[in-house]
Amino acid sequence: MKATKLSVIIAFFASMLITNGCVSKMQYDDLKLQNDSQRRRIAQLESDLQANTLELDKLKRALDATGGRGGIEMTALQQKIAALEEELAKKKALIAAMQQQLLGGGPLPAELSSMLEDWAKGSELVTFDANRGIVKFKSDLLFEKGSDVVTPTAAESVKSLCKILNTEQGKEFDIIIAGHTDDLRISRPETREKHPTNWHLSAHRAISVLDVMTGSAIVSERVSIRGFGEFRPIAPNQANKQGNPINRRVEIYIVPKGV
Repeated sequence: MKATKLSVIIAFFASMLITNGCVSKMQYDDLKLQNDSQRRRIAQLESDLQANTLELDKLKRALDATGGRGGIEMTALQQKIAALEEELAKKKALIAAMQQQLLGGGPLPAELSSMLEDWAKGSELVTFDANRGIVKFKSDLLFEKGSDVVTPTAAESVKSLCKILNTEQGKEFDIIIAGHTDDLRISRPETREKHPTNWHLSAHRAISVLDVMTGSAIVSERVSIRGFGEFRPIAPNQANKQGNPINRRVEIYIVPKGV
């Protein structure tokens, strides 16, 4: 089965299971195995990407140390950096595409969708994408800069979301919390000590939201987290790693159980 169709088929079969049980357990288990295999492939790619990123930083420091004097060493470093940057771009694109398949999302039942739309209406902190069943929190309003501590106002908003997700309609779904950052480098030493990379920061922020949700009577078995760091922007970042506030966000995917 082609990977590009995987999430659509899983969502379809999960929906069928919920509504009329027309899909056999064997078919559904087979789809979950394929999904799990893709998750493992993504995890390996992300590990490779992190190693490549560290190597790129090392090469750039070595290039800076040449002082722009030119020569064979400088040329060789520039070529290595260019090749590694190209490889990184390819891996980022592949990871983004594969993650999009896993977290495709889809419309929710009308009653649940209506409750979420009413809840998000008029809020500066959150939006709800009814077509994909995704709640999006703006990280700049959810956390202080460089922090993974949920602000009191944001915590109240998350708790009110939990009330909807604990209704009879909401309990039919699991929850995936995905943290995202822009490409601004973490510069303050005290921040880097706790969040060495944007990957760490995005995952830690997702965990903080999870803690609020599980503390608000959401059953732990329903919830999982993802940390995408800077690698899934929804708008271009400014040049030279200057970031973009739009890319700093936490997304909550409301998905059929077991997907």
